[in-house]
Amino acid sequence: MSKPPKAKTRGANVPVPQSREEAASFIHDIGVRQREIARIEADMNDRIAQAKKDAEAVATPLREQVERFTEGLRNWAEAHRAALTENGKRKFADLGTGKIEWRLAPPRVSIRGVDEVIGRIKTLGLSVFLRTKEEIDKEAMLREPEKARLIAGVSIGTAGENFSVEPFEAEIKGAAE
Repeated sequence: MSKPPKAKTRGANVPVPQSREEAASFIHDIGVRQREIARIEADMNDRIAQAKKDAEAVATPLREQVERFTEGLRNWAEAHRAALTENGKRKFADLGTGKIEWRLAPPRVSIRGVDEVIGRIKTLGLSVFLRTKEEIDKEAMLREPEKARLIAGVSIGTAGENFSVEPFEAEIKGAAE
């Protein structure tokens, strides 16, 4: 005869409190460790902020030099563009240490006063420039779940249940308060 399969229990390898007092102690320990984690994260963020500040201080003058060199090179290249591009046959020039190139930026549309522009588009009969977007309103379905359940393909699930632990956190009040 074969043995029936063993039922697996969730969390078998974790400590489990055996009394209310132990459970309270677990919550206390969780709070202590959460505060330790918060201090570690705060220290890390302080170090990151300082490192970023130091790097920016060193990089700023270099960025400014790059911008000046680039602008000067652009001025020189524009003055010699015909020779560099063989009268427009190419859009780049190889200078040995690197290349410079001219590229057209893609066209873009900018709109000021969206509502007014939409009104003008409708007035001019240019609806080809308007887009209609249909989407399902899930919030409305949650407000009327009985009706929503009648639709094939729609199911309304329960919100479920979450377990959370909130260790007590006391705040220090200032003497002036």
